[in-house]
Amino acid sequence: MSECIKKEVTITHSERTIYGVSYMPEQVEESPIVIFSHGFNGTNKDFIMNAEYLASKGIGAFCFDFCGGSNFSKSDLKTTEMTIFTEKEDLVAIIETISDWETVDEDSIFLFGGSQGGLVSALAAADYNEKIKGLLLLFPAFNIPDNWNEKFPTLASIPETWEVWDVTLGKPFFASIHNFDPFEHIGKYDKNVWIFHGDEDEVVPMEYGKRASKLYPRAELEVFNGEGHGFSDDGNLKVVERAYQFVLANK
Repeated sequence: MSECIKKEVTITHSERTIYGVSYMPEQVEESPIVIFSHGFNGTNKDFIMNAEYLASKGIGAFCFDFCGGSNFSKSDLKTTEMTIFTEKEDLVAIIETISDWETVDEDSIFLFGGSQGGLVSALAAADYNEKIKGLLLLFPAFNIPDNWNEKFPTLASIPETWEVWDVTLGKPFFASIHNFDPFEHIGKYDKNVWIFHGDEDEVVPMEYGKRASKLYPRAELEVFNGEGHGFSDDGNLKVVERAYQFVLANK
């Protein structure tokens, strides 16, 4: 078991600053690393257990707050300025920064995304196919564009702001995904993918996870019976154990 070295990190890009926390095993040699992307209105704290578990096993982890991604974010931007694509820009900046860290094996960078963070991770992986060694998706919200294009079928119907689960989003969020189909993009990623989805998820129907698993050239869909959108402690422990196995097999 390795000791975990926890460190606050800031990364600046596009005139905004991302707040994050690195969890690195205490070792001299370079280690693989998993970048964790939280879901809608989440924070870096959502994956502390996962990060500490991996670091204890000799694998680095990085958790962060998307800019404008939460009412509780320590990163820049207002929630009204956030879009799927500003979040993708944040993740790309993190990938590029972390790949230069002396303690990181730049050939063993993995992405792990939950819900909206899963969608963002999938889009980033598609554009960084050679850089990302493997992709782990926890109930990825590939349904976000469909949901909001149904709600606002034309650009003219999109309001200046709209509240979702106590989070105020701006027009750019909805306009940027108008007629956007993530399934036209994510399949470009051709390395191993592991999708975790609960069969009682009422936020992201499992059909989206199934569709993605068939689109990716090398993907496995693991269905968690009785789990919804947000797994139980037992479910989360199984997920991080699977993530550890995944990294070992693909690093």
